[in-house]
Amino acid sequence: MTDLTALRALIEADTATRGQPVSKLGYFCAPFRPAAGPFSDRVIKVYRALPDAGQAARLAQAHDDYARVLRECGVPLPETAFHLLDYPQGQVPVIVQEALDPATLMRPQMIDADRAGALALMQAAGEVIATFWDRARAQPMRLGFHPSIRNFAVAEGRAIFFDTFPPLIHYSRDEMGRMLLQFSESRLMRSVGPLMRARVTGIQDEWYSPSETLVGLVGSACRLRPDDAAAFLDWGRSFGAKRMDWVADEIAQGLDRPPKLPGYWTTFRKLMGLQGEPNV
Repeated sequence: MTDLTALRALIEADTATRGQPVSKLGYFCAPFRPAAGPFSDRVIKVYRALPDAGQAARLAQAHDDYARVLRECGVPLPETAFHLLDYPQGQVPVIVQEALDPATLMRPQMIDADRAGALALMQAAGEVIATFWDRARAQPMRLGFHPSIRNFAVAEGRAIFFDTFPPLIHYSRDEMGRMLLQFSESRLMRSVGPLMRARVTGIQDEWYSPSETLVGLVGSACRLRPDDAAAFLDWGRSFGAKRMDWVADEIAQGLDRPPKLPGYWTTFRKLMGLQGEPNV
């Protein structure tokens, strides 16, 4: 059982005690892994405080439900726990997650692998995507998945997913759009006007579409290794036909050329200084 007093002390400690962030700036937070102590085998993710206790309780329940449903839908997850810590400004959501070997993170492996190795990594991630959506069709609630290259580790041919925030379950499209702004680390994102707010809300749509999650994975691979784009496109179309036949036509249409990020999302990433590093 997590010692919340020790967890709080760790979060409030200086950087030397707490540990350096284990990835570049993420959209919601910069996760860190302590170098020593009871949490040295864990990655800690700290999010913006929620002043509304009802919203905080709903978020905690949604996260627990999401982690459970991901596992029920065949998604391998590290041991992951969600906590709410009380502060004067509200309740602070904290995720404590089993740390993965940095050598298993998918993105650096994709960079270093030869073409055959990169395609094997894509196959491992694709199997998780296909299994999730196949089983998710039986789920009655609104349910999404964000299986990007930087949200996977791959060890011994098996992909492990580790991004459980925000929990893509129960919330409506508009509610999730507000959450994307509410929990952003960027003041710019939290203060965007109505037009930009509508575009930020649209970022999530890919996460709720079986075909678009696979197309998005292939698009990331093409941008990461442009010389191998044709091989990734071929793999994606073939994989869609074999493992996601109910949306194979949509996948093939999305992979008639290397997919590109929406211009507004590219602009947001540049404005916020975000990089394509693993979001562990």
